[in-house]
Amino acid sequence: MAVFDFIRENLRWLSAGMLLTFVSSFGQTFFISIFAGEIQAAFELSHGQWGGIYSLGTTASAILMIWAGGLTDIFRVRILGPIILVLLALACLSMAFSAQWWMLPFVIFALRFTGQGMSSHIAVVAMGRWFVATRGTALSIATLGFAIGEAVLPIIFVALMTLYDWRILWGVAACIAILGIPVLMRLLAQERTPQSVAQASQSFGMENRHWTRNQVLTHRLFWFMVPALLGPSAFVTAFFFHQVHFAAVKGIEHIQFVKMFPFYTLTGICAMIISGRALDILGTARLIPFFQLPMALSFVLFAWADSTAMMYIAFFFFALTVGANTTLPNAFWAEFYGTAHLGSIKAMAAAVMVLGSAIGPGVTGLGLDYGVNINLQFLFIAVFFVLATLSMWFGISTSKRALPIPA
Repeated sequence: MAVFDFIRENLRWLSAGMLLTFVSSFGQTFFISIFAGEIQAAFELSHGQWGGIYSLGTTASAILMIWAGGLTDIFRVRILGPIILVLLALACLSMAFSAQWWMLPFVIFALRFTGQGMSSHIAVVAMGRWFVATRGTALSIATLGFAIGEAVLPIIFVALMTLYDWRILWGVAACIAILGIPVLMRLLAQERTPQSVAQASQSFGMENRHWTRNQVLTHRLFWFMVPALLGPSAFVTAFFFHQVHFAAVKGIEHIQFVKMFPFYTLTGICAMIISGRALDILGTARLIPFFQLPMALSFVLFAWADSTAMMYIAFFFFALTVGANTTLPNAFWAEFYGTAHLGSIKAMAAAVMVLGSAIGPGVTGLGLDYGVNINLQFLFIAVFFVLATLSMWFGISTSKRALPIPA
């Protein structure tokens, strides 16, 4: 099936996924972090204190995700999605009206759980379950919402902060989340996979069977994949979390730094689409082991960058992994462990990734408080990605023989 024919025939379901991933931006680090300077100033927080608060709230959301993510195995997207968007809007309003520093962990928890956690989780589980032969293409299109959010929201909201108080802008974010509800319900007036026939459309994983979450937890491949799950969420989060500080270290105005994001986003979109199409042709096992190596190189380049041109090169390699990360890991769970229990399995993986996004800002923020230069930290992060690649390669190599033979 040609890509354009596929998009035309499945536009409403792909658009629903794209809407959910876009609105999840309000709970993503790249969005929350553009207010880091204002939040730290308003509540008189150091880098370490702000990072600790962020880590605490994010860790709590990761714990809840282990249970709540399994709801996607029970409820349809058109029921669960609007509920989560209402909660996301309330979380945005809670940031707008927060008055004391002790409220921030609860606010961050709400934003991370409803935004980064459930909104994106619902979208990728739906794509993994609704599509089999075209799973990679569906994921790459639906997750364009992430890329669009990264491209446009930082520039718009940083510019608006020169005109309006930062708290007002969180009210704007809440309104956008609310406006997404009727659109989502309209798109999913007829859901692609009715619950009554869901079981018939399931695809098997390794050993030609459906794996439960407990079985996945006791399987060696899961633990070899854990560093690769933690890495991007931890250190991409840390990179955007400290973007204000990083721009200052490099001698770049913040608005100039975020102007590089559209290039990064465009590159990420290309990587996302190419990896999605390659996934449909080659399968996850051949592609996923090495997709984090460009990320390792990017952190080396960011550490050494002394010019705008070098920053753009670093963003290019950074985006290659970020783009592929939206398709390959999400397809991995369905391909290796089946789709019957995909919601609960993916929830466990999402909890690991959310936990990583809690660890990254906390560790790097603490490092900054203790005088460890951000450039030196980036070099250590690059080494981590190399080690994660070795772990992933070994785990996949020893497990891929158990995959079912494609029809």
